[in-house]
Parts: sequence; structure tokens; C-alpha cells
Amino acid sequence: MRVGSNPLSIEDVVAVARDGARVELAPEAVVAIEVARARIDELAASGKPVYGVSTGFGALATKYIAPEMRHQLQRSLVRSHAAGSGAEVETEVIRAMMLLRFATLATGHTGVRLSTAEAYLGMLNAGITPIVFEYGSLGCSGDLAPLAHCALALMGEGVVRAADGSRKCAAEALAAAGLTPVELEEKEGLSLINGTDGMLGMLSLAITDLRELAKLADISAAMSVEALLGTDRVFAADLQALRPHPGQAASARNMTRVLAGSGIVASHAEEDVRVQDAYSLRCAPQVAGAVRDTIAHAETVAARELASAIDNPVVLSDGRVESNGNFHGAPVAYVLDFLAIVAADLASMAERRTDRMLDVARSHGLPPFLAGDPGVDSGHMIAQYTSAGIVSEMKRLAAPASVDSIPSSAMQEDHVSMGWSAARKLRRSVDGLSRVLAIEVLTAARALDFRAPLAPSLATAAVHALVRQHVEGPGPDRFLSAEIEVVHGLVMSGALVGAIENAIGELE
Repeated sequence: MRVGSNPLSIEDVVAVARDGARVELAPEAVVAIEVARARIDELAASGKPVYGVSTGFGALATKYIAPEMRHQLQRSLVRSHAAGSGAEVETEVIRAMMLLRFATLATGHTGVRLSTAEAYLGMLNAGITPIVFEYGSLGCSGDLAPLAHCALALMGEGVVRAADGSRKCAAEALAAAGLTPVELEEKEGLSLINGTDGMLGMLSLAITDLRELAKLADISAAMSVEALLGTDRVFAADLQALRPHPGQAASARNMTRVLAGSGIVASHAEEDVRVQDAYSLRCAPQVAGAVRDTIAHAETVAARELASAIDNPVVLSDGRVESNGNFHGAPVAYVLDFLAIVAADLASMAERRTDRMLDVARSHGLPPFLAGDPGVDSGHMIAQYTSAGIVSEMKRLAAPASVDSIPSSAMQEDHVSMGWSAARKLRRSVDGLSRVLAIEVLTAARALDFRAPLAPSLATAAVHALVRQHVEGPGPDRFLSAEIEVVHGLVMSGALVGAIENAIGELE
């Protein structure tokens, strides 16, 4: 992957973060970096106070730093800002963050030396992952503490995970990879830590996961419609066109395709005495569609941010070095919070369908809790408890982080975005959604067994068959947690969506 010629895509971020794709610097980026660095060297020699070049940082920006102390200035900045605490952050998040910081270095707007950018790239390509901790970023002046831990490793200090996952001191890992620790010069420490890269990396990963989970939500909803003897008539294109939201139309088309040819739906189509299905069935495209539209909005914001050069100050094409506020994480923080809201609501609707399949008063002939021998067996009773517990947690995670602000740096940084916190809770929410949908699929597959000899659609039969390869059908109670985890694994691998798409083609 070549960085510096065109903006990165979300897919590029995922390829490096999760799949270990290698990165190289575009030739035009080499030129841009060297031109900008020449301007920084000129200012450093001029004796003029320039923020980050010859001054202190934050509330100490008015203090002039003599030339002989500037290497120490950059080292001290990185060491003091590497102040994270808590649990280790996931490797994929750190790799995404490093790629995005490197992409900003490659724009030529930061003023780092070419050798520094290449050393950072070398660390990424060698699979050296600095250990970053959960707490430390306020999402303004960028993700300072997380990025500082990465810069610290570049200096040969701190701790990292090597490519094999082992924990090592940074100097040892760099030496093993044939890399030399960097002695930072004017502005370089600041340029390595001043960006929205952590929150943007997590946004890119979350968007990727939510795209697939949106498909799965259409599939699980369609399976529940079959299991609960619902109708597919409400998903007709002419009805959806009366409210022309694109996500709603896409979800309805998916559900229509998934339910096509269902013997279960056909069995009651002409003599259904129910006038309308419950909202959790009938309104599934409206909710899942709104989720899709929110994801699309988040993709727009992510694309703009991926095309950005986030640093302060920046080196402009005319040679000016200007302070700015582009490091403020508000645009990213808002959509991270928005995605947590819609993920919680999508999970909430899925949990309601799961509960309906277990309630003998509402399941239209299914046994209580889908138990093999109700009373002796509890069936999926507690699977719904698990789903409900996750949904409740997701509702708490949906409370926005971006409405909060705690001033820092002696009131110089008096409004912050909390975008890192928004991203961290979104990751938990995405995980929760994947588990709630897994429980719905597991429950719906069991309900379809009880509808035999009526046949499900070709598409839902493919999902049912895949689940049955790993989980037995109805019978005496078994260790249920293990079965939930197996189906969750099928969700995370993409196998469930893949089973449908192999049967009927790609979903929207």
C-alpha cells in the first residue's frame, strides 16, 4: 500500500490494522516532507519564537527554548505525554492509529524529517506495536497520550509487543528489526502526537464491522419473521417507497430476498387472522435502515478525516507555519456517539424478537422457551437474559461522550471532544450488537426446527444448516454458553452472512 499519493480509505486502514498489509511512502510524499522540513530548519535557525519549534507547549507556549535545549524539549514532550493508564489497547487499534499518523506525516504539512517518517513506517511494517493504555486521551490536541506511547517506542523507550505478540522493551524490539531509535529534532515530537488518529482508526474499524452487522440484522430479522409466522408483505418496495430513506429501502429489499420462497411464510399467507405483526417484525427495515443511513453519514465524516492533515502548527504550501485547531476531535466524536446510539437500538429490537420467540403467549404455537421438555428443560430462557443484559449495557454506552468537556493544560485547552472515550465505548457496543444478533440467530434456528415440516426459505435454510453443523437442534438442555459462543464466532468470521450470500447472492 502506497501512502502519500491519495487519501487512505477505510479499507486501507483495516488492511493494515487487521491483516498486516505493508506500507510504503509515495515518491511525491518524499518531496513534500523534505520541502516542509527545510522550512522548519529555516525557522529553527531564525531565532523567532515558533510554537513547537522554539517554544514550550500548551500553557507553556510563551516560553522560548534555546537551540541547545530543543532535542531535550522534544524528548521531554514525548516522555511526559506518554501518561496512559489502565488496560492495554487492542493491537488492531494501535496499528490503525500508527498508519493514520504516518499518513499525516506523509502529507508534508508536519515538518518532520524524512528519516523520522521512514523510521515510524519501519516500526509499523516490522509489526512492532507500542503498548498503549486505555485512559489518557481527551480527544483534543489529538489523541496525545496514546500517540505519545507510539512516539516513545520510536525513541527506543517504553514497552512494545513484537510481531509474535511477546512483550519487549522498545530498544530490544527495534534492534531485532534492524531499526535505530530516533533522536527527535525541532517540532518532531509534537508532530508525532498531535492527531485524531486513535479515534479515527477506531471509527474506521467500527464502520467496517457495522456494515456487516447491518446485513446480519436483516437476516436475523427475516429468520424471526419466519419463526413467528409473520408476513413479508410489509417489506414490499411500493410500501417502502412511500418513505424514501435509502437505508430503509435496502433493508427491506434484503429481507424480501431472504424470505423469498419460504414455505413457512406461504403456509399462512391466505388465511392469516392477524391484521398486523408486532413492531419488532413489521418495522425492522425502518430501524435497520436508519442504522444504515447513520453508518453512511459516519463514512462521509471518516472519508473527510482520512483526507486531512492533522497537526499544530502546520507547514503550508507557501511556507507559512500556522497554528490551528484542526486537532479538535468533535467531527469524529459526534459520529462515534451516533453509531453507539443506533447500535443500541438495533440490538434492542433484535432482543425483542428473541423474547417473542420464547413467550408461549406471543410465539404462535412454539413451545415455551423453545424447550425440549418445558418444565424439566428451560430451553433458551436464559439466552434472552444474556441478550437483555447486553442491551441494557449498550443503552448506557449510548450516552454520548462528546457532550462532556473537562478543561486541561491550565485552561489553555478549555474545551475538549472526548472522542477517544466515544470510540472506546463504541467498540464495546459493536461487540455487544454482534452477540445479541448471534443469540437471535441461534434462537430463530431452533424455532424453525419446531416449524417442521414447513420449510424455510432457501436463504434462511442455508443459515440454519450452518448453525446445525456446529450446534445440535432441540433436545434436553445443554451447556448453552458454549453454543452462543460458537454462533458468535460464525458472526465474527462472516460465515453467517457468507452462507446467505452463497445461496442468493450478495446482500446490500
